[in-house]
Amino acid sequence: MDLFEKLLQDRGPLGSHSKYAHGYFTFPKLEGEIAPRMQFRGKEVLTWSLNNYLGLANHPEVRKADAQAAADWGLAYPMGARMMSGNSNVIEEFESQLSAFVGKEDTMILNFGYQGIMSVIDALLDRRDVVVYDSECHACIIDGLRMFPGKRFVFPHNNIDNCEKQLQRAEKIAAQTGGAILVITEGVFGMLGDQGNLKDIVALKDKYNFRLLIDDAHGFGTLGETGAGAAEEQGVTEGVDIYFSTFAKSMASVGAFVSSDEQVIEYLRYNTRSQIFAKTLPMPLVVGNMKRLEMLKSMPELKNKLWEVATALQDGLRAKGFDLGETQSPVTPVMLKGGVNEATNLTMDLRENFNIFCSVVAYPVVPKDVIMLRLIPTAMHSLKDVEETIVAFEAVKGKLESGEYARSAEPQVAK
Repeated sequence: MDLFEKLLQDRGPLGSHSKYAHGYFTFPKLEGEIAPRMQFRGKEVLTWSLNNYLGLANHPEVRKADAQAAADWGLAYPMGARMMSGNSNVIEEFESQLSAFVGKEDTMILNFGYQGIMSVIDALLDRRDVVVYDSECHACIIDGLRMFPGKRFVFPHNNIDNCEKQLQRAEKIAAQTGGAILVITEGVFGMLGDQGNLKDIVALKDKYNFRLLIDDAHGFGTLGETGAGAAEEQGVTEGVDIYFSTFAKSMASVGAFVSSDEQVIEYLRYNTRSQIFAKTLPMPLVVGNMKRLEMLKSMPELKNKLWEVATALQDGLRAKGFDLGETQSPVTPVMLKGGVNEATNLTMDLRENFNIFCSVVAYPVVPKDVIMLRLIPTAMHSLKDVEETIVAFEAVKGKLESGEYARSAEPQVAK
């Protein structure tokens, strides 16, 4: 069979919807200044789908720092891969600042979050090792493990009893191969909003010999007394052996970092292929991210405002009978009952008639009878935005339960 013919016959579970979804449900274009209210297909919408937790994306001080850094450095410097010609004192200073903030000895900056965690997993492990991981880990972790040639065991989401069973299995394999055990989970699970059960996993170290890696993309900047993330929130900073996070959420930027013991980071610098063989992060992004970190540390009012909005949104929705699962973070998943067709019509109603833009998740990402509307509150939102959203959600929930969206024909979105 011809390769292209094969691709056209099976477009994949998401690509199969592209004919009507593209440009509206998938690959939508939000335009204008990054703010709670933006333009979608020529009209203003109240948007809850931007990873801009602390409101730094368009903060005047950040814009000024980004512009000045671009003027000072240009987009090319430093040229080349960091190991060969792309290192700088500024990058090393930023790494020192991050290490101090998250309570680790050393840090390595990474070009991207998704690529970064995959590469770290690849560098840490070989075929003798064994991995134990949470079933709800992000796709970037799963893709990293797909490259891993050793044995891996998955435990049901946040199920500590089962995690221990998998550790027992892992110990038997590791004893045979002479390998090590790595447990992987997340600080905050970005779809459901609940925190990884870090405290109980760390407690298992009293019985089992393993190291713990967490991806804290959604916890960094939003959790903990200082904003240092889920490990700080749960009081287990020292128990987390390898701390990974991105600049794409709280800092609304590009790039990522991994922090650990000094010798571990030195090993990663010389063995993480995506960093050895790729151009380093451009200096304007490094300098801009340093400014964002400075503001994250020195302006606690940003995190306080985020939580004021998030608490009002979550408490208000729960008071109206909405199921938000077990979220313990600003991530706000709203669970409804319905299929793909109902999800499609409900989302169009929200956007076209209520001017509310949020992400919709339906089958195959969630079970066939579940609709998830995922809201991301930020420090830029207001309590008025919250009130407007709760009113809209009440209205669409009533229509969904009355069967109105099921009776509607599948929409044909205009291109």
